[in-house]
Amino acid sequence: MSATDRDLIARFIEMMAAEQGVAANTSAAYASDLLAASSLIGGKLGNADADMLVTLSSHWRDLANSSVARKSSVLRRFFGFLHEEGFRDDNPSAALPKPSQVRALPKILDTTEVDLLFAAIEAKLAQPAPASTDYRLSALIELLYGSGLRATELVALPRSAIVSDKPFIIVKGKGAKERMVPISNRARQAVGTWLAFVPEKSRFLFPSRAGHISRIRLFQIIKALAAQSGLDPAKVSPHVLRHAFATHLLAGGANLRALQAMLGHVDIATTQIYTHVDSSRLVELVNRRHPLAMRTLTRGATGSNRQS
Repeated sequence: MSATDRDLIARFIEMMAAEQGVAANTSAAYASDLLAASSLIGGKLGNADADMLVTLSSHWRDLANSSVARKSSVLRRFFGFLHEEGFRDDNPSAALPKPSQVRALPKILDTTEVDLLFAAIEAKLAQPAPASTDYRLSALIELLYGSGLRATELVALPRSAIVSDKPFIIVKGKGAKERMVPISNRARQAVGTWLAFVPEKSRFLFPSRAGHISRIRLFQIIKALAAQSGLDPAKVSPHVLRHAFATHLLAGGANLRALQAMLGHVDIATTQIYTHVDSSRLVELVNRRHPLAMRTLTRGATGSNRQS
């Protein structure tokens, strides 16, 4: 493989990290795909023409459509970068395969199922002497469903993250990007109660012996709650509760851009997948809120309104 390809790929990855804030793991995946493609066409990726790119399809024929789509997407970005930066005069990426793929819809819980989870928690807290872990469970679920936090964001929250008189927190998400996340009154109350059981010297809101509880432990806690609620544990996870937050908020009338900001999505297209959940509500919004909804369609007009 030529040093030229390695240099161009390194420059591309550097640009993606600096200008678009691409996370380290994503950058590594991009580099891996580009280096593999370079190897397949003899180390001539930077100078590849359309015919050379077509040969990649034959090498990728046994891969899933999603994998081919990912590789093609990275290569399109790479050639776009080379063209924009003047490393080449053309952009041959039109020759890359464009496999059709159906994007999987997120697994969600309906509001009745979410109610079952909270009913199980309330039953625990209604006991004469609830365990400290019951208060922890309450805080975890309130934050997951009430704010749409990612599992990694939730378990790593510092002890001081949530303040009783502030209705939001600053979360560091993917790519070390910070965003402001609103916190409901219920969640602040649940966290406030749980804080009584968290040592003041603890760095984290949900501590463990090793620092903070792990993502795996969070999954186990939620699976157990699902079983106690009469739900299929396979259907419930931290990510499913995040999806439920987004789905139910959108169905309640949330703005898609606001939801994008709360979830920490870089691309609005990622957030738009939630619009599948309540298409009937969207149709109703058009019929009730659009200015033309207030007009009556008149047929058979007479006089000057009729066109000859």
